Amino acid sequence: MATVEISSGGKASGRRNRKTAPRVDLTAMVDLMFLLTTFFMLTTSLSELKAANVAKPIPSEVNEPFPASRTMTILLGKESSTAYYLGETDKASIKEANVAKIGEIITATKKDIARFHGNNPSKFMIVIIKPTKTCSYKDLIDVIDELKIRDVKSYSIDDNHIAEKEQKFLAARGL
Repeated sequence: MATVEISSGGKASGRRNRKTAPRVDLTAMVDLMFLLTTFFMLTTSLSELKAANVAKPIPSEVNEPFPASRTMTILLGKESSTAYYLGETDKASIKEANVAKIGEIITATKKDIARFHGNNPSKFMIVIIKPTKTCSYKDLIDVIDELKIRDVKSYSIDDNHIAEKEQKFLAARGL
């Protein structure tokens, strides 16, 4: 690999012989380093991105209402606060919670909906997320992560249709 070369040439002056410093040839070590680097770069697998798929629907003229018995709406406010309700906006009693607690609330609501519909797999829970202008992007991602963890099959993000009752509730609570 590495060789040590001692040069024997040169003139000796006077009585003393000059000792020359040994020289190490590292060319083979550099070659080996590049070969190993290339090998490990080609044989490793790069990690894949794991992103949540968020697709907003194309606006259409047909607006069919969501089934009220299995629809949960989550309103995102400022400073990690949320408001949520089940069913239609006009008839609902809106409750307040923190983003950290929303996962437990989703699980409890999902179980209640399954019990109400006799554990029919075609009657799954639908969640509508309504981010307000004061909410943070982190809170939106946290709620979507909780929906993925809790295996919610259908959810949508609707930032254009916040009802007057929802706006009044958020304003009254300072959310």
